[in-house]
Amino acid sequence: MQKYVVLSLELHLFFARIMKEHSLFLEAGFVQKDENFIKEADNYRRQFEKLLFDVVQLSDGIVRCDILDSGEIVTEFTCSTEKHTEKLSGIPINTEITRLEQGLRCERVSRITSDITRRVRRINREAIRLLDGLIHLKEEILRKVLSCDMYTFNYPLLIKHITREAKLYRSYIIALENGKDIESQSMKQVELFWNQIMMEHALFIRGLLDPTENELIDTSNEFAKEFACLLEAAKDMTDETIESITNETIRKTVQLRDFKEAGTKGIDCCEIQSIILPLLADHVLREANHYLRLLYSEKNYCNK
Repeated sequence: MQKYVVLSLELHLFFARIMKEHSLFLEAGFVQKDENFIKEADNYRRQFEKLLFDVVQLSDGIVRCDILDSGEIVTEFTCSTEKHTEKLSGIPINTEITRLEQGLRCERVSRITSDITRRVRRINREAIRLLDGLIHLKEEILRKVLSCDMYTFNYPLLIKHITREAKLYRSYIIALENGKDIESQSMKQVELFWNQIMMEHALFIRGLLDPTENELIDTSNEFAKEFACLLEAAKDMTDETIESITNETIRKTVQLRDFKEAGTKGIDCCEIQSIILPLLADHVLREANHYLRLLYSEKNYCNK
């Protein structure tokens, strides 16, 4: 049961925050006439915020050190970008959760009690329930946008993008509940999924920058092209080519991560002209950090 508890909590620390932020981005992107959708997105934001708080309360001393050190849970910019986004959007954000996450300790608990296991199981069931609803909401929004019945500041591709992430999160929880080890997944599938995510991040950044930010737009476009190539390479990956493709993917993801990090700082400090919410910049930075941890973990495993 120890691995079940550890993997569940680590999964939620990353993805529950991602989902609450997806809900915020949806909420901030609606126009006034879609008040019901604003309320529904706000409801999911609050519920995922509560879920994340419960997870953080349980995680101290249990989760692994590499998770806390990866920059996928919080970064040095998370608290500041949350405060800045709250100021810009008027949407309340509980920064106390971020403060608690910054203080989490790793691998201090040697024995997982039955009570902790029961609480984690309840959290997993609640997360699935919330994800079922949030996925349905995202798909409904996409249908209305594609049929020209709704206007939102969020691209249709972004709505598809965040729906895919929610479905991935849900699939991992279900796998854990079925006794599966989510760390034993195919690296080819990991790279196929996350290379597409990284490519789309570059496209979103390109499209949300002010047209005068020529250099940043060009850099974003190059990253989009490079990850499109990596995506194609991953499709044809074999046992003979996996090492070289993964090494190149790590190299490009580090470069993109560094670009996102500089961009997050620039957006939060109002040094870059864009319509990117500061928290969105930090959000995509954390996802790059998450992907890098997965890539490095696989590389280290293969080199043993």
